[in-house]
Amino acid sequence: MFERFTEAARQVVVTAQQEARELRHGHVGTEHLLLAILRQSEDPAAGVLTEAGLDHATAQRAVRRLLGETGEAQALAAIGVDLDAVREAVESVFGEGALDAPPEEVPKRRGWFRSGGGRGGHVPFTARARKAVELSLRESLRLKSGEIGVGHLLLGVLREGEGLGVRVVVDHGLDPKAVREAVERKPG
Repeated sequence: MFERFTEAARQVVVTAQQEARELRHGHVGTEHLLLAILRQSEDPAAGVLTEAGLDHATAQRAVRRLLGETGEAQALAAIGVDLDAVREAVESVFGEGALDAPPEEVPKRRGWFRSGGGRGGHVPFTARARKAVELSLRESLRLKSGEIGVGHLLLGVLREGEGLGVRVVVDHGLDPKAVREAVERKPG
């Protein structure tokens, strides 16, 4: 299936892993796919969302609000520890990235959902994210496209309908059906 992905769509899948790592999430969900789609700012499908005021920074704030960065961060915040302030203080003394763990050596794995290599290692896709990617193929076929593009990935996230990706869209005040229709009208 992945041979049908455009280069930009492949980049979305790779970037979704990076988004999950940056947020310190132990999974790649539909919310990370959405964030990665929004990083493709030149893509017409991403443009549908950004024109409606849902850009990457706004979506990332929504994801942080919904999931936080880690369970530990939420627990510390509950007792009044501001991790951002702690990080800022440590980095002002020891330099940027002083609290970051060194990259782990991760054995190479095959397949898009198992690859993760690089910094932070493998981050598995949730069942909903896998379903959204599968639905992107169906969207491509339905629209009689010879390839799977960024727009098809967004349509897959919307069609999956129950993940945090679509929740971020809805919480922003957008109607998923209207977004779908606007994406389908865009070229590319």
